[in-house]
Amino acid sequence: MTSAVKSGWPAVPGSANRTSTARRRPATSTVSFGNSSARSFYIRDVPRAVEFDTGVFGFEVAATYGDSAVFLRAPGTLNDHDLGLFALGGAAAGPVPGQVGLYHLAWEVGTLGELAAVGVELRERGALVGARDHGVSKSYYAKDPDGIEFEVMWRVPREEWPADGGGERLDLDAALARWGADLATGAAGGSAT
Repeated sequence: MTSAVKSGWPAVPGSANRTSTARRRPATSTVSFGNSSARSFYIRDVPRAVEFDTGVFGFEVAATYGDSAVFLRAPGTLNDHDLGLFALGGAAAGPVPGQVGLYHLAWEVGTLGELAAVGVELRERGALVGARDHGVSKSYYAKDPDGIEFEVMWRVPREEWPADGGGERLDLDAALARWGADLATGAAGGSAT
């Protein structure tokens, strides 16, 4: 069973014995965008956002426009960019929970090992805000430096989706014991979605 930590969220496997404060980019993280090609966001600070998105997701810088904008690309994609970030400046208002607008978007990783690595990185950065087992996916929820919420999820193999939909607390250790760290699912496993 996964132990609870001070924040009340389940522990991220592999994080209990980490003593280094050095940032690690998940070496094999593959972020999937499903059937869409690019997403664009208004942010406050380009260098801060680039450090976060390259450090957490392994995005590569595709093009920069001074400190006003940057295009990032997920490793291995052929897109000119997968994520566009446009700076409004440090005084710009951030997202307001409970008001009309984007609640969150989901980045899909190919394996539970990748989900675990991203979870460690998010926890070390203080960005992790939640974790959930949706039955059809295993998910971490986090906020970027501008307060934009996102989900990082691994898709359960389709033939194993529960009839009741799930909605439980995430037990990543149990999921890793069941499916292993390297089972590729979703887009990484060849799914059309």
